Amino acid sequence: MDLISMLYSQTQTKLAQIAHELQSAGLWSTRAPSDEAMASTAPFACDLMSLAQWLQFIFIPRMQALIDAGQPLPSKIAIAPMAEHVWSEQAALTPLIGVLNELDMLLNEPR
Repeated sequence: MDLISMLYSQTQTKLAQIAHELQSAGLWSTRAPSDEAMASTAPFACDLMSLAQWLQFIFIPRMQALIDAGQPLPSKIAIAPMAEHVWSEQAALTPLIGVLNELDMLLNEPR
């Protein structure tokens, strides 16, 4: 397996873990945010949706689309610091923050 294929595989595993942790924490939504929220240009769409919604409806699908299309993945990413800021008082979300940190480290590694 070449390095890019391995990166795609490891990233897909992390995305699945993020989805699982969101579901386990009761943060997985059955309703998509509004069209306006989905079009937000604010970082993490923080003006119109929660971080959990952004992860579920924007980040995970966009990352999966990049993988499916064989496109380059981001090489500078910092989601864990935002998650730590938003969820710092919620110990139950520590595993989710941990997976986000692992994804940050994976994608920030020199390629």
